[in-house]
Amino acid sequence: MSVKITAVAKQLPQFTRTTEEIIPMLRVWLSGQETRFQRKVLKIFENAGVEKRYSIMDAHEVFLNTSFEEKNDIYVRESIKVAEGALKKVLEKAALNPQDIDYIITVSCTGIMIPSIDAYLINKLQMRQDIVRLPVTEMGCAAGVSGIIYANNFLKANPNKRAVVIAVESPTSTFQLDDFSMANIVSAAIFGDGAACVVLSSYEEDEGPKILDEAMYHFFDAEKMMGFKLTNSGLQMILDKAVPETIAAHFPKIVYPFLEKNKKNIQDVDHLIFHPGGKKIVQTVEELFGSQGKNIDATKEVLKLYGNMSSATVLYVLERFMDEKLPKGDIGLMLSFGPGFSAQTVLLEW
Repeated sequence: MSVKITAVAKQLPQFTRTTEEIIPMLRVWLSGQETRFQRKVLKIFENAGVEKRYSIMDAHEVFLNTSFEEKNDIYVRESIKVAEGALKKVLEKAALNPQDIDYIITVSCTGIMIPSIDAYLINKLQMRQDIVRLPVTEMGCAAGVSGIIYANNFLKANPNKRAVVIAVESPTSTFQLDDFSMANIVSAAIFGDGAACVVLSSYEEDEGPKILDEAMYHFFDAEKMMGFKLTNSGLQMILDKAVPETIAAHFPKIVYPFLEKNKKNIQDVDHLIFHPGGKKIVQTVEELFGSQGKNIDATKEVLKLYGNMSSATVLYVLERFMDEKLPKGDIGLMLSFGPGFSAQTVLLEW
């Protein structure tokens, strides 16, 4: 019995701006800062590799001096909307009804809500009353892959069941108006909002790439490299500039033993389905794989068109490969990194 990914769908929030359109607002925000610093910040935005991003609030609202409570209220209201949109789209793609789902996993780290998004979706779509819920709140950018790993293990233990993984993120809700640190600025330059949903199945007749294996790799003594600090003004970004070089140093230990365990090497991998953490991380991964004749073009394109949407982003990359109707036997490697610090991997076979 194998677990398969049968469908992936994304849902974009209603507001969108290009980086070029955001620059004038940045100039106003930076007006009290030293001129050299202003130029540096503008260059970070212009060179971030993100041409456009979407948001649950209009751009000017991001720069309003609103409280954590007000921003979080928007996060709650709009996250439910985009999650519902993503779930409805993926069910239509998979030709399923809401009652066909046995297990619902929701992942998000950019706001706080109890009950979690899944509770609202169960009511809105009148899903089954015995559905199993798992909200995942603190895995950051890695949670899209984490959710697939959790769903895979549930389905392996339960034949003839289906699961959905819904990732919803609004990094723009975490922007700190009075924080001119590089962590806040870099995260604002690379992040955008978005949602995506995946259907997984342990039904023999359902079609899609099957999950061959999955793994998590944990970096020791790296808890402070990435994450959020809960402050009176909201979730304050923690982002160490050493993240790309740390990934590069550990990369051979993450990828190659995982492939060897599955009697494969990097040459056997046809498609790299990587989370675009940011331009520097993308460049780091590209350098590591470039010599192997591999590309991460889909990852770069998602970063350019949407920005880093935390846990949802890798699912946008996966959707591109799913929609291509790839040949039988093709191998795909999913990979994302998140707070902890950790790497999450999934091996797929079409």
